[in-house]
Amino acid sequence: MSQTKAPKVRAALFCILVGIVLATVAVVTDHWAVLSPEVEHHNATCEAAHFGLWRICIKRIVTSDGKDKTCGPISLPGEKNCSYFRHFNPGETSEIFEVTTQKEYSISAAAIAIFSLGFIIMGTICALLSFRKKRDYLLRPAAMFYAFAGLCIFVSVEVTRQSVKRMIDSEHTVWIEYYYSWSFACACAAFVLLFLGGLALLLFSLPRMPQNPWESCMDAEPEH
Repeated sequence: MSQTKAPKVRAALFCILVGIVLATVAVVTDHWAVLSPEVEHHNATCEAAHFGLWRICIKRIVTSDGKDKTCGPISLPGEKNCSYFRHFNPGETSEIFEVTTQKEYSISAAAIAIFSLGFIIMGTICALLSFRKKRDYLLRPAAMFYAFAGLCIFVSVEVTRQSVKRMIDSEHTVWIEYYYSWSFACACAAFVLLFLGGLALLLFSLPRMPQNPWESCMDAEPEH
């Protein structure tokens, strides 16, 4: 690899590395969205929820006097009970989430996130092998794998967003308000870094284009 391209490739790989960390954090944590029911009586106990791709946590919160009729914020102290979704672990009790969301949405978002991690692993293997002498060409498939991983994260984010929207709009749920939390933000940032970093790495790893009309790519000096 030429000395002019090496710093650009390192910068792209650094952005991708940050994206990998953020994607992993987003997949394994359960703060994608926070749901709040309506509170009819103040100084009463309400149940707010936050969930991720694999499990949901229900938190009992004591409301205080005020004009706000929603439960929360989720940061208030209270008793918390977390359980994995029943369709992922039949032994767990998560009936409330089975009623308040669509099983297909949850399974789809989790499965697509797993595909994203698979692309990240394959891209990382290619990137590590490319560090060996005269194997810079492996950066190109690595870049494509990272870009595909970013796209999968984006699809998982969109599926989760549609799931939350349908939960709020449904007449069979108690949730009236929601907001996306830090795990969701990590997933969005991971999409940007992986997708753009993958495209940049692909661009920087391509062979030098001919500088003259009579020069072909085969005539160009090989990269070391």
